[in-house]
Amino acid sequence: MDLNWLRDFDCLARSQNFTRAADERNITQSAFSRRIKALESWVGMPLVNRATYPVQLTEAGQQFLPIAKAAISQLAEARQTLRESDRGEHRFTRFSVLHTISVHYLAHRIDAFQADMPDLRTRVISDSLSTCCELLMEGAVDIMLCYAHSSVSPTIDETAFASKELMIDHLIPVATAQAVRDHGWALDDPSQDAIPYLAYEHSSFLGMVVEHTIGRKRFTAETVYVDGLVEAVKRRLMAGSGFAWMPETAIQQELASGQVVPVGGDAWRTPLSIVAYANPSQFDRSTVKLWDAL
Repeated sequence: MDLNWLRDFDCLARSQNFTRAADERNITQSAFSRRIKALESWVGMPLVNRATYPVQLTEAGQQFLPIAKAAISQLAEARQTLRESDRGEHRFTRFSVLHTISVHYLAHRIDAFQADMPDLRTRVISDSLSTCCELLMEGAVDIMLCYAHSSVSPTIDETAFASKELMIDHLIPVATAQAVRDHGWALDDPSQDAIPYLAYEHSSFLGMVVEHTIGRKRFTAETVYVDGLVEAVKRRLMAGSGFAWMPETAIQQELASGQVVPVGGDAWRTPLSIVAYANPSQFDRSTVKLWDAL
C-alpha cells in the first residue's frame, strides 16, 4: 500500500476525470492510471467504472472512499502530532527544496539568516519537484523553493500560495576547459562534429527548459548520458565526458577558476528564477521573520 494511491483515488472520485485528476496530482495520466490499478489490485476488486463518462465509482469504490479519506486524515493528524512533539521549545521552519537549490543557494542563505536570528531552527527536505510541491500542498512544509521559467507551466496552483522571486540564475551550456581545448567543442560552429551531450531527463523541469532553449536551432550533439539530478550530471561534466546545461549557481567556483567554460553564446543560455512559495497564514513568528528576510 502506498498512501499516494489513496490520495489519487480521493482526487479521482472528486474530479471524475483521469486527465484532470492526474494534472492535479502532478503526474502523467499513464502513471496515475497505473497507481489506481495498483490500488484496485491491493483491494482485490475494481473501484472505478471506466466505461462511464464522467468516471463513476463502483459499489466497492463507494464503500472504500470514506475509508480512504479517513485513513488519509488520521495519518496526517498523527504525523502532525508527532512533528509538533518533536519541535520542542523552538519550532523548526520546514523547507522542501530542489537538490541543487538546497546545495548551491539555500545552505548559504540559512547561514546568513542564523547570524541575524540565533533561535532559527530549519529542517530541509531536498527532493524532486513533484515531491516538493506535494509536501507544500499537504502542509508538510512551510516554504518551497524551486526554479521557474517562462516556457514551463507551473506545477502548483500559484493562486493558492504567496510567492517571492529570490534571484535570477542562468542555465548555461558548459564543458571543462580541457575538453574544449582538446576537442574544440562549440555549439555555434556549424562544421562541428557531434558533441557528447550530458542531458537531463526529458520530463524533468530542467529537461523541458533545455528543450525550449534548443528550440529549432541547429544542434550538433549526441546524447551520451541522461540523469535527473544536476549533481550527477555535473560529476560527469567535470570528468570531461561531455557538455551539459548547468545552473550558474551550481558552477560558480568552476567558472571563476576557469575549470569550465561556456560552449555556446547567449542564444544557448536562458534565465531561471529561484522562487519561494508558501502559505504565510500558517506561519509562526519565527517563520514570518524568515519569510520577510528571504
